[in-house]
Amino acid sequence: MDYKKILTIQDISCVGQCSLTVALPIISACGVETCVLPSAVLSTHTGGFKGFTFRDLTEDIPLIENHWNKEGIKFAAIYTGYLGSTKQIDYVISIINSTLEADAKIIIDPAMADNGTLYYGFDDAFVAAMAKLCAKADYVLPNITEACFITGSEYKTEYDKAYIMDLLQKLVANGSKNVILTGVSYKPETTGVVVYENGKYEYYEHKKIAQGSHGTGDVYASAFVGALMNGKPAYDAARIAADYTVKCIENTQDGSNHWYGCKFETAIADLLKMLGK
Repeated sequence: MDYKKILTIQDISCVGQCSLTVALPIISACGVETCVLPSAVLSTHTGGFKGFTFRDLTEDIPLIENHWNKEGIKFAAIYTGYLGSTKQIDYVISIINSTLEADAKIIIDPAMADNGTLYYGFDDAFVAAMAKLCAKADYVLPNITEACFITGSEYKTEYDKAYIMDLLQKLVANGSKNVILTGVSYKPETTGVVVYENGKYEYYEHKKIAQGSHGTGDVYASAFVGALMNGKPAYDAARIAADYTVKCIENTQDGSNHWYGCKFETAIADLLKMLGK
């Protein structure tokens, strides 16, 4: 396998097992050189912690891009996670246009909403900007809420395959080449992921764990990217990422004081076995 270099752009929470503190170790463990561009630095993530510190790095992004361009630095893929503003999205689009190799993969996790609502601080303008970014994706990884916002669709908690197919087709019509739709649950006791690649629908169903964890979306997306960059087909990468994320959540169930994230480190060996390493 070629030794590939990927860039991931998202915030870094010093404590909390999410964003870059998840993406960097997981993708690196998969044997892929992982370069990072922090969009912000927080003392902790914002889910349940109080009084956290926040340092916005938006204005550093174009300076970093300019330096990379002067050095001739190029990337074989880019993976974006949580972005804090429309200006950051504009900067990311500029980086996509200037620093990627000709055949680079663009993987976008439009981390902006869940359970039918946008995250705090986001509005319609942000959704429009994110939809523009998703239009550049080779693989876009939304949950159902995010897919609804991007496509202007009605959010439903009960649905059938026809509803999911409509979301998938609208995401492709928006510009995304392929879709990895997470959190698709046709039965109460299970959930799963839909892979919609080249117009083909595939569904991987797995068990649902009632007690979730913060940061599992980042764990999933990072494992998917790591598997994809190891040459796995999209469906296999989606399946591996799902199985790994479930294992991480299972390994966290015994820790009542570990409410702020999942113990992804404890299952990295399992992930490597899934990759055949």
